[in-house]
Amino acid sequence: MLKRLFDILLSFSIGLMLLPVMLITALAVKLTSKGPVLYWSDRVGRYNTIFRMPKFRTMKTDTPALPTHLFKEADSHITAIGGFLRRSSLDELPQLYSIIKGDMSFVGPRPALFNQDDLIELRTQKGIHQIIPGLTGWAQVNGRDELPIPVKVEFDEYYLKNRSLMLDLRIIWMTFFKVAKQEGIEH
Repeated sequence: MLKRLFDILLSFSIGLMLLPVMLITALAVKLTSKGPVLYWSDRVGRYNTIFRMPKFRTMKTDTPALPTHLFKEADSHITAIGGFLRRSSLDELPQLYSIIKGDMSFVGPRPALFNQDDLIELRTQKGIHQIIPGLTGWAQVNGRDELPIPVKVEFDEYYLKNRSLMLDLRIIWMTFFKVAKQEGIEH
């Protein structure tokens, strides 16, 4: 209950504070590429239920719904400002909506794409599927895109077994510095 209240209060606070940034980002997406401003991604939530997660669109509209690391030439699918939005993590800001809605939390395992069967299966075996996915998580602050799936699941399992408000605050703090340094981002 405390975690949910924390998520709602922090989402509203950050949303209000960054509203001008989100409006400018939305306008930039619209002016630099064809298609909608938001991309709604089918993601795996708590108990492996599918939910729709918004992001500012960084890929061209005809791009298949695959994890970026599976593309042979991922850069050819990224929009003119998509690389910047990804490196700066500005593309993630619309996920504040998913946090307010209750599909996500600030801290938890990053929600898998609906078709990442290997990741979903490993998380289910370890019981990780029982917790709400997060905007950031222990795996993100320990390697992000650079981690192989089994290692990512080990970090997710650590979080599952050691969840606390103090660990969440530590992860949020570490996330701020990782984003500022743009560490662990491949595309």
